[in-house]
Amino acid sequence: MKLASETTAGLWVPLAPSLEALLERLESLSLEPGFAAQAQIALRLALQPYREGGAGALMSPLQQETTLANLVLYADFYPQDGQATLIEQLRDVITEHIPQEEREWLDPLKHSALDLVEFLSVDERDQRLVFRSLGNARVYRVPDGAFREGLQPGQVLLTRLIREPGDVEWERAVIAGAAIRLSNEDGQGLLNAARDDQRQVEISAGSFELGDWPEFAKRYGHMLLWTFARMRVAALVDAVRSIHYVTEGGQPYLYALALYDHVEYGYITEMLAGLEGFERAASARPPGEVSPSKDAQHFVQRGAYGGLESAVVARLILTATQLWVECDSRERLDTIKHTLAATFGFSLHFRGETYVSPPRQIKESELAVEEPLTLVISVEEDRALLNGFLESLYLAWAERDCPSLGNHMPRHAATSEAGRKQVAALIADMERQDPGIRRAGQASFDYNKLRAHVGLD
Repeated sequence: MKLASETTAGLWVPLAPSLEALLERLESLSLEPGFAAQAQIALRLALQPYREGGAGALMSPLQQETTLANLVLYADFYPQDGQATLIEQLRDVITEHIPQEEREWLDPLKHSALDLVEFLSVDERDQRLVFRSLGNARVYRVPDGAFREGLQPGQVLLTRLIREPGDVEWERAVIAGAAIRLSNEDGQGLLNAARDDQRQVEISAGSFELGDWPEFAKRYGHMLLWTFARMRVAALVDAVRSIHYVTEGGQPYLYALALYDHVEYGYITEMLAGLEGFERAASARPPGEVSPSKDAQHFVQRGAYGGLESAVVARLILTATQLWVECDSRERLDTIKHTLAATFGFSLHFRGETYVSPPRQIKESELAVEEPLTLVISVEEDRALLNGFLESLYLAWAERDCPSLGNHMPRHAATSEAGRKQVAALIADMERQDPGIRRAGQASFDYNKLRAHVGLD
Protein backbone atom coordinates (compact mmCIF):
# COMPACT_ATOMS: atom_id res chain seq x y z
CA MET A 1 0.00 0.00 0.00
CA LYS A 2 2.31 2.66 -1.31
CA LEU A 3 0.43 5.72 -0.07
CA ALA A 4 1.43 4.83 3.48
CA SER A 5 5.10 4.34 2.68
CA GLU A 6 7.48 7.27 2.89
CA THR A 7 10.12 5.37 0.93
CA THR A 8 7.86 5.14 -2.12
CA ALA A 9 5.48 8.10 -1.82
CA GLY A 10 7.91 10.72 -0.50
CA LEU A 11 10.43 12.55 -2.64
CA TRP A 12 13.16 15.04 -1.73
CA VAL A 13 14.58 17.60 -4.15
CA PRO A 14 17.72 19.62 -3.30
CA LEU A 15 17.14 23.35 -2.91
CA ALA A 16 19.24 26.19 -4.25
CA PRO A 17 21.43 27.40 -1.33
CA SER A 18 19.92 30.89 -1.41
CA LEU A 19 16.33 29.53 -1.31
CA GLU A 20 17.24 27.14 1.47
CA ALA A 21 18.73 30.00 3.50
CA LEU A 22 15.58 32.06 2.97
CA LEU A 23 13.35 29.24 4.21
CA GLU A 24 15.54 28.88 7.30
CA ARG A 25 15.04 32.58 8.05
CA LEU A 26 11.26 32.16 7.70
CA GLU A 27 11.34 29.18 10.02
CA SER A 28 13.23 31.20 12.65
CA LEU A 29 10.63 33.96 12.41
CA SER A 30 7.79 31.45 12.81
CA LEU A 31 9.34 30.22 16.07
CA GLU A 32 9.49 33.71 17.62
CA PRO A 33 7.35 33.87 20.80
CA GLY A 34 5.06 36.48 19.28
CA PHE A 35 4.27 34.31 16.27
CA ALA A 36 4.46 30.76 17.67
CA ALA A 37 0.74 30.55 18.47
CA GLN A 38 -0.18 31.58 14.92
CA ALA A 39 2.28 29.05 13.51
CA GLN A 40 0.54 26.30 15.47
CA ILE A 41 -2.83 27.39 14.09
CA ALA A 42 -1.47 27.18 10.54
CA LEU A 43 0.10 23.75 11.02
CA ARG A 44 -2.99 22.37 12.72
CA LEU A 45 -5.00 23.55 9.74
CA ALA A 46 -2.67 22.05 7.14
CA LEU A 47 -2.37 18.70 8.96
CA GLN A 48 -5.89 18.64 10.36
CA PRO A 49 -6.80 15.02 9.39
CA TYR A 50 -3.91 13.73 11.51
CA ARG A 51 -4.83 15.88 14.50
CA GLU A 52 -8.57 15.23 14.61
CA GLY A 53 -10.56 12.01 14.58
CA GLY A 54 -8.85 8.64 14.44
CA ALA A 55 -6.35 9.21 11.62
CA GLY A 56 -3.57 10.29 13.96
CA ALA A 57 -3.83 7.01 15.85
CA LEU A 58 -3.38 5.05 12.62
CA MET A 59 -0.42 6.86 11.12
CA SER A 60 1.73 9.99 11.23
CA PRO A 61 2.16 12.45 8.37
CA LEU A 62 5.02 11.81 5.98
CA GLN A 63 8.02 14.10 6.47
CA GLN A 64 7.22 15.56 3.08
CA GLU A 65 3.69 16.39 4.23
CA THR A 66 5.10 18.23 7.24
CA THR A 67 7.51 20.16 5.00
CA LEU A 68 4.69 21.14 2.62
CA ALA A 69 2.60 22.20 5.62
CA ASN A 70 5.47 24.43 6.77
CA LEU A 71 5.56 25.99 3.31
CA VAL A 72 1.85 26.76 3.65
CA LEU A 73 2.73 28.59 6.86
CA TYR A 74 5.60 30.53 5.24
CA ALA A 75 3.92 31.50 1.97
CA ASP A 76 0.13 31.27 2.27
CA PHE A 77 -0.96 31.84 5.86
CA TYR A 78 -2.42 35.15 7.00
CA PRO A 79 -2.18 35.44 10.82
CA GLN A 80 -5.51 35.60 12.61
CA ASP A 81 -4.31 38.19 15.12
CA GLY A 82 -3.61 40.89 12.55
CA GLN A 83 0.16 40.42 12.29
CA ALA A 84 1.91 40.71 8.96
CA THR A 85 2.66 37.48 7.10
CA LEU A 86 6.07 35.91 7.60
CA ILE A 87 7.24 37.05 4.15
CA GLU A 88 6.12 40.62 4.89
CA GLN A 89 7.89 40.53 8.25
CA LEU A 90 11.09 39.32 6.62
CA ARG A 91 10.93 42.07 4.00
CA ASP A 92 10.70 44.65 6.78
CA VAL A 93 13.71 43.35 8.72
CA ILE A 94 16.28 46.11 9.12
CA THR A 95 18.27 44.73 12.03
CA GLU A 96 20.25 42.29 9.91
CA HIS A 97 21.53 42.08 6.38
CA ILE A 98 19.68 39.72 4.04
CA PRO A 99 21.67 39.00 0.86
CA GLN A 100 20.07 40.04 -2.39
CA GLU A 101 20.16 36.48 -3.77
CA GLU A 102 17.86 35.46 -0.92
CA ARG A 103 15.56 38.47 -1.31
CA GLU A 104 15.08 37.54 -4.98
CA TRP A 105 13.14 34.47 -3.88
CA LEU A 106 10.67 36.40 -1.67
CA ASP A 107 8.26 37.41 -4.43
CA PRO A 108 8.29 34.04 -6.26
CA LEU A 109 7.68 32.28 -2.93
CA LYS A 110 4.85 34.64 -2.06
CA HIS A 111 3.09 33.87 -5.34
CA SER A 112 3.68 30.12 -5.27
CA ALA A 113 1.07 27.54 -4.30
CA LEU A 114 0.63 23.83 -3.81
CA ASP A 115 -0.15 22.03 -7.04
CA LEU A 116 -0.64 18.65 -8.65
CA VAL A 117 1.71 18.33 -11.60
CA GLU A 118 2.09 15.47 -14.06
CA PHE A 119 5.56 14.47 -15.20
CA LEU A 120 5.61 14.60 -19.02
CA SER A 121 9.15 14.25 -20.32
CA VAL A 122 12.83 15.16 -20.05
CA ASP A 123 14.29 17.96 -22.14
CA GLU A 124 17.83 16.67 -22.57
CA ARG A 125 19.03 19.83 -24.27
CA ASP A 126 18.10 22.15 -21.38
CA GLN A 127 18.47 19.43 -18.74
CA ARG A 128 14.99 20.19 -17.52
CA LEU A 129 12.01 18.05 -16.56
CA VAL A 130 8.69 19.05 -18.08
CA PHE A 131 5.63 19.02 -15.84
CA ARG A 132 2.03 20.05 -16.46
CA SER A 133 -0.41 21.21 -13.81
CA LEU A 134 -3.49 19.03 -13.57
CA GLY A 135 -5.40 22.04 -12.31
CA ASN A 136 -4.91 24.51 -15.15
CA ALA A 137 -2.53 22.79 -17.64
CA ARG A 138 0.29 25.27 -16.98
CA VAL A 139 3.65 23.82 -18.08
CA TYR A 140 6.65 23.97 -15.76
CA ARG A 141 10.27 23.28 -16.64
CA VAL A 142 12.18 22.09 -13.58
CA PRO A 143 15.96 21.54 -13.31
CA ASP A 144 16.87 17.87 -13.67
CA GLY A 145 18.49 15.99 -10.80
CA ALA A 146 19.02 12.68 -9.05
CA PHE A 147 15.47 12.82 -7.66
CA ARG A 148 14.25 11.89 -11.17
CA GLU A 149 15.36 8.28 -10.64
CA GLY A 150 12.28 6.10 -10.53
CA LEU A 151 9.98 8.90 -11.70
CA GLN A 152 7.93 7.70 -14.67
CA PRO A 153 6.04 9.79 -17.27
CA GLY A 154 2.43 10.05 -16.20
CA GLN A 155 3.17 10.04 -12.49
CA VAL A 156 1.90 13.00 -10.50
CA LEU A 157 3.66 15.08 -7.85
CA LEU A 158 1.87 16.89 -5.05
CA THR A 159 4.31 19.70 -4.37
CA ARG A 160 4.95 23.44 -4.42
CA LEU A 161 6.60 24.92 -7.49
CA ILE A 162 8.40 28.24 -7.10
CA ARG A 163 9.15 30.41 -10.12
CA GLU A 164 12.85 31.02 -10.67
CA PRO A 165 13.80 34.68 -10.04
CA GLY A 166 13.69 36.67 -13.26
CA ASP A 167 11.38 34.30 -15.16
CA VAL A 168 8.17 36.29 -15.51
CA GLU A 169 6.49 33.62 -17.63
CA TRP A 170 6.38 31.14 -14.74
CA GLU A 171 7.73 28.40 -16.98
CA ARG A 172 11.10 27.86 -15.32
CA ALA A 173 10.47 26.79 -11.74
CA VAL A 174 11.94 24.73 -8.92
CA ILE A 175 10.37 22.14 -6.64
CA ALA A 176 10.33 23.50 -3.10
CA GLY A 177 12.30 20.68 -1.52
CA ALA A 178 9.50 18.17 -0.83
CA ALA A 179 7.17 16.31 -3.14
CA ILE A 180 4.78 13.40 -2.84
CA ARG A 181 4.74 10.96 -5.74
CA LEU A 182 1.39 9.56 -6.84
CA SER A 183 0.23 7.25 -9.56
CA ASN A 184 -1.72 8.96 -12.31
CA GLU A 185 -4.90 7.33 -11.02
CA ASP A 186 -4.33 8.56 -7.46
CA GLY A 187 -3.35 12.00 -8.76
CA GLN A 188 -6.55 12.29 -10.79
CA GLY A 189 -8.56 11.07 -7.79
CA LEU A 190 -6.97 13.72 -5.58
CA LEU A 191 -7.69 16.37 -8.22
CA ASN A 192 -11.35 15.35 -8.50
CA ALA A 193 -11.75 15.53 -4.73
CA ALA A 194 -10.08 18.96 -4.74
CA ARG A 195 -12.42 20.12 -7.51
CA ASP A 196 -15.38 19.12 -5.34
CA ASP A 197 -13.90 21.10 -2.44
CA GLN A 198 -13.28 24.00 -4.81
CA ARG A 199 -16.93 24.11 -5.88
CA GLN A 200 -18.15 23.91 -2.29
CA VAL A 201 -15.86 26.73 -1.17
CA GLU A 202 -16.88 28.83 -4.16
CA ILE A 203 -20.56 28.37 -3.35
CA SER A 204 -20.10 29.01 0.37
CA ALA A 205 -17.91 32.07 -0.14
CA GLY A 206 -19.92 33.40 -3.08
CA SER A 207 -16.59 34.18 -4.73
CA PHE A 208 -16.41 33.07 -8.33
CA GLU A 209 -12.74 33.96 -8.54
CA LEU A 210 -12.08 30.72 -6.68
CA GLY A 211 -13.04 28.92 -9.87
CA ASP A 212 -9.55 29.87 -11.04
CA TRP A 213 -7.24 26.99 -10.05
CA PRO A 214 -4.19 29.10 -9.03
CA GLU A 215 -6.38 31.28 -6.81
CA PHE A 216 -8.01 28.28 -5.15
CA ALA A 217 -4.68 26.46 -4.70
CA LYS A 218 -3.14 29.56 -3.13
CA ARG A 219 -5.92 30.20 -0.64
CA TYR A 220 -7.08 26.64 0.00
CA GLY A 221 -4.06 24.55 -0.94
CA HIS A 222 -4.17 22.95 2.52
CA MET A 223 -7.24 21.05 1.25
CA LEU A 224 -4.94 19.16 -1.10
CA LEU A 225 -3.00 17.99 1.94
CA TRP A 226 -6.25 17.05 3.68
CA THR A 227 -7.36 14.93 0.74
CA PHE A 228 -3.98 13.18 0.50
CA ALA A 229 -4.06 12.39 4.24
CA ARG A 230 -7.53 10.86 3.90
CA MET A 231 -6.38 8.85 0.90
CA ARG A 232 -3.49 7.45 2.96
CA VAL A 233 -5.79 6.44 5.81
CA ALA A 234 -8.28 4.85 3.41
CA ALA A 235 -5.47 2.97 1.67
CA LEU A 236 -4.12 1.75 5.01
CA VAL A 237 -7.54 0.52 6.12
CA ASP A 238 -7.97 -1.24 2.77
CA ALA A 239 -4.52 -2.80 3.07
CA VAL A 240 -5.28 -4.10 6.57
CA ARG A 241 -8.59 -5.56 5.41
CA SER A 242 -6.87 -7.38 2.57
CA ILE A 243 -4.05 -8.90 4.66
CA HIS A 244 -3.77 -12.66 4.24
CA TYR A 245 -3.09 -14.33 7.58
CA VAL A 246 -1.68 -17.82 7.25
CA THR A 247 -0.47 -20.53 9.60
CA GLU A 248 3.11 -21.75 9.61
CA GLY A 249 1.92 -24.48 7.25
CA GLY A 250 0.67 -21.92 4.72
CA GLN A 251 -3.05 -22.52 5.30
CA PRO A 252 -5.53 -19.72 6.05
CA TYR A 253 -5.35 -18.65 9.67
CA LEU A 254 -8.84 -18.79 11.18
CA TYR A 255 -8.76 -15.97 13.73
CA ALA A 256 -12.42 -14.88 13.69
CA LEU A 257 -14.08 -17.09 16.32
CA ALA A 258 -17.50 -17.54 17.87
CA LEU A 259 -18.85 -19.96 20.46
CA TYR A 260 -22.39 -21.24 21.07
CA ASP A 261 -23.92 -23.51 23.74
CA HIS A 262 -26.59 -26.08 22.89
CA VAL A 263 -28.36 -29.22 24.16
CA GLU A 264 -29.53 -30.69 20.84
CA TYR A 265 -26.51 -32.58 19.56
CA GLY A 266 -28.40 -34.98 17.28
CA TYR A 267 -30.62 -32.36 15.65
CA ILE A 268 -27.75 -29.92 15.10
CA THR A 269 -25.52 -32.65 13.66
CA GLU A 270 -28.22 -33.59 11.16
CA MET A 271 -28.81 -29.98 10.11
CA LEU A 272 -25.11 -29.15 9.79
CA ALA A 273 -24.66 -32.15 7.49
CA GLY A 274 -27.00 -30.48 5.03
CA LEU A 275 -25.84 -26.88 5.54
CA GLU A 276 -25.19 -25.25 2.17
CA GLY A 277 -21.55 -24.48 1.45
CA PHE A 278 -20.17 -26.87 4.09
CA GLU A 279 -18.88 -30.41 3.89
CA ARG A 280 -18.22 -32.93 6.63
CA ALA A 281 -14.53 -33.35 7.49
CA ALA A 282 -12.73 -36.09 9.36
CA SER A 283 -12.13 -35.11 12.97
CA ALA A 284 -9.11 -36.15 14.98
CA ARG A 285 -9.93 -37.42 18.46
CA PRO A 286 -7.79 -35.93 21.25
CA PRO A 287 -4.89 -38.28 22.18
CA GLY A 288 -5.80 -41.04 24.61
CA GLU A 289 -9.52 -40.32 24.48
CA VAL A 290 -11.95 -43.25 24.30
CA SER A 291 -14.64 -42.71 21.70
CA PRO A 292 -17.63 -41.13 23.47
CA SER A 293 -21.21 -41.47 22.34
CA LYS A 294 -21.10 -37.91 21.05
CA ASP A 295 -17.94 -37.46 19.01
CA ALA A 296 -16.94 -33.96 17.92
CA GLN A 297 -18.23 -33.32 14.40
CA HIS A 298 -16.26 -31.13 11.97
CA PHE A 299 -17.72 -29.29 8.96
CA VAL A 300 -15.60 -27.09 6.71
CA GLN A 301 -16.15 -24.48 4.05
CA ARG A 302 -13.59 -24.22 1.25
CA GLY A 303 -12.67 -21.29 -0.95
CA ALA A 304 -9.87 -19.44 -2.70
CA TYR A 305 -7.38 -17.76 -0.40
CA GLY A 306 -4.27 -15.98 -1.62
CA GLY A 307 -2.57 -18.38 -4.02
CA LEU A 308 -4.63 -21.38 -2.83
CA GLU A 309 -7.59 -22.36 -4.96
CA SER A 310 -9.29 -24.60 -2.40
CA ALA A 311 -8.44 -23.95 1.23
CA VAL A 312 -10.42 -24.27 4.46
CA VAL A 313 -11.69 -20.76 5.11
CA ALA A 314 -14.26 -21.67 7.79
CA ARG A 315 -14.78 -24.56 10.18
CA LEU A 316 -17.66 -25.60 12.45
CA ILE A 317 -16.86 -27.95 15.36
CA LEU A 318 -19.84 -29.46 17.16
CA THR A 319 -19.27 -31.07 20.56
CA ALA A 320 -21.79 -32.50 23.00
CA THR A 321 -22.57 -29.06 24.44
CA GLN A 322 -20.85 -26.45 22.26
CA LEU A 323 -20.53 -25.26 18.67
CA TRP A 324 -17.30 -23.56 17.66
CA VAL A 325 -17.11 -21.33 14.58
CA GLU A 326 -13.70 -20.48 13.07
CA CYS A 327 -13.31 -18.16 10.06
CA ASP A 328 -10.63 -16.34 8.09
CA SER A 329 -12.32 -12.91 8.38
CA ARG A 330 -14.88 -10.96 10.32
CA GLU A 331 -17.07 -10.66 7.22
CA ARG A 332 -17.23 -14.42 6.78
CA LEU A 333 -17.92 -14.87 10.49
CA ASP A 334 -20.85 -12.45 10.30
CA THR A 335 -22.29 -14.27 7.27
CA ILE A 336 -22.05 -17.67 8.98
CA LYS A 337 -23.56 -16.33 12.20
CA HIS A 338 -26.58 -15.07 10.25
CA THR A 339 -26.91 -18.47 8.55
CA LEU A 340 -26.77 -20.28 11.90
CA ALA A 341 -29.35 -17.94 13.41
CA ALA A 342 -31.71 -18.51 10.48
CA THR A 343 -31.18 -22.29 10.59
CA PHE A 344 -31.25 -23.04 14.32
CA GLY A 345 -32.95 -20.10 15.99
CA PHE A 346 -33.04 -20.56 19.77
CA SER A 347 -31.45 -24.02 19.59
CA LEU A 348 -28.09 -22.21 19.74
CA HIS A 349 -27.14 -19.88 22.59
CA PHE A 350 -24.51 -17.32 21.58
CA ARG A 351 -21.67 -16.97 24.10
CA GLY A 352 -19.14 -14.68 22.50
CA GLU A 353 -16.89 -13.87 19.56
CA THR A 354 -13.55 -12.34 18.61
CA TYR A 355 -12.36 -11.14 15.22
CA VAL A 356 -9.19 -9.24 16.10
CA SER A 357 -6.12 -10.79 14.52
CA PRO A 358 -2.90 -11.11 16.55
CA PRO A 359 -1.23 -7.69 16.94
CA ARG A 360 1.57 -7.16 14.48
CA GLN A 361 3.67 -4.09 13.58
CA ILE A 362 3.64 -3.69 9.80
CA LYS A 363 7.02 -2.73 8.41
CA GLU A 364 7.62 0.15 6.01
CA SER A 365 8.89 -2.28 3.37
CA GLU A 366 5.67 -4.30 3.63
CA LEU A 367 3.59 -1.19 2.93
CA ALA A 368 5.59 -0.44 -0.21
CA VAL A 369 4.04 -3.24 -2.26
CA GLU A 370 0.91 -3.31 -4.37
CA GLU A 371 -0.14 -6.89 -3.55
CA PRO A 372 -2.01 -7.82 -0.34
CA LEU A 373 0.32 -8.57 2.56
CA THR A 374 0.73 -12.16 3.73
CA LEU A 375 1.55 -12.52 7.43
CA VAL A 376 2.49 -15.84 9.01
CA ILE A 377 0.99 -16.39 12.47
CA SER A 378 3.13 -18.52 14.76
CA VAL A 379 1.85 -21.25 17.07
CA GLU A 380 2.71 -19.03 20.05
CA GLU A 381 0.69 -16.12 18.64
CA ASP A 382 -2.26 -18.42 18.00
CA ARG A 383 -2.14 -19.84 21.52
CA ALA A 384 -2.02 -16.32 23.01
CA LEU A 385 -5.06 -15.28 20.94
CA LEU A 386 -7.04 -18.36 22.00
CA ASN A 387 -6.03 -17.96 25.65
CA GLY A 388 -7.23 -14.36 25.79
CA PHE A 389 -10.54 -15.24 24.14
CA LEU A 390 -11.25 -18.31 26.26
CA GLU A 391 -10.30 -16.67 29.54
CA SER A 392 -12.84 -13.87 29.07
CA LEU A 393 -15.43 -16.27 27.66
CA TYR A 394 -15.26 -19.07 30.21
CA LEU A 395 -14.98 -16.88 33.31
CA ALA A 396 -18.15 -15.12 32.12
CA TRP A 397 -19.72 -18.56 31.42
CA ALA A 398 -19.63 -19.30 35.14
CA GLU A 399 -22.08 -16.46 35.78
CA ARG A 400 -24.52 -17.10 32.92
CA ASP A 401 -27.44 -19.46 32.49
CA CYS A 402 -26.17 -22.72 30.96
CA PRO A 403 -28.55 -24.86 28.83
CA SER A 404 -26.69 -28.05 29.80
CA LEU A 405 -27.41 -27.30 33.47
CA GLY A 406 -31.12 -26.65 33.05
CA ASN A 407 -30.41 -22.94 32.54
CA HIS A 408 -28.78 -22.64 35.96
CA MET A 409 -25.57 -20.68 36.43
CA PRO A 410 -22.54 -23.02 36.76
CA ARG A 411 -21.39 -21.26 39.93
CA HIS A 412 -24.81 -21.76 41.53
CA ALA A 413 -25.18 -25.33 40.26
CA ALA A 414 -21.82 -26.22 41.81
CA THR A 415 -23.20 -25.57 45.29
CA SER A 416 -25.01 -28.94 45.30
CA GLU A 417 -23.42 -32.39 45.11
CA ALA A 418 -25.23 -33.38 41.91
CA GLY A 419 -24.60 -30.02 40.36
CA ARG A 420 -20.89 -30.19 41.18
CA LYS A 421 -20.61 -33.45 39.24
CA GLN A 422 -22.41 -31.94 36.24
CA VAL A 423 -20.28 -28.80 36.24
CA ALA A 424 -17.09 -30.83 36.63
CA ALA A 425 -18.10 -33.04 33.68
CA LEU A 426 -18.83 -30.00 31.51
CA ILE A 427 -15.48 -28.39 32.29
CA ALA A 428 -13.68 -31.68 31.64
CA ASP A 429 -15.38 -31.87 28.23
CA MET A 430 -14.40 -28.26 27.46
CA GLU A 431 -10.83 -29.14 28.33
CA ARG A 432 -10.85 -32.20 26.06
CA GLN A 433 -12.24 -30.11 23.20
CA ASP A 434 -10.03 -27.06 23.73
CA PRO A 435 -9.37 -25.63 20.24
CA GLY A 436 -5.68 -25.21 21.03
CA ILE A 437 -5.21 -29.00 21.12
CA ARG A 438 -6.26 -29.28 17.49
CA ARG A 439 -4.65 -26.04 16.32
CA ALA A 440 -1.41 -25.96 18.31
CA GLY A 441 -1.03 -29.37 19.93
CA GLN A 442 -1.82 -28.27 23.49
CA ALA A 443 -4.64 -26.67 25.43
CA SER A 444 -4.65 -22.89 25.22
CA PHE A 445 -6.40 -22.26 28.55
CA ASP A 446 -5.76 -23.43 32.11
CA TYR A 447 -9.11 -24.96 33.06
CA ASN A 448 -8.14 -25.15 36.73
CA LYS A 449 -8.79 -21.40 36.75
CA LEU A 450 -12.36 -22.10 35.69
CA ARG A 451 -12.75 -24.90 38.23
CA ALA A 452 -11.59 -22.58 40.99
CA HIS A 453 -13.83 -19.81 39.67
CA VAL A 454 -16.99 -21.92 39.99
CA GLY A 455 -15.95 -23.32 43.40
CA LEU A 456 -14.71 -26.79 42.48
CA ASP A 457 -11.72 -28.25 44.39
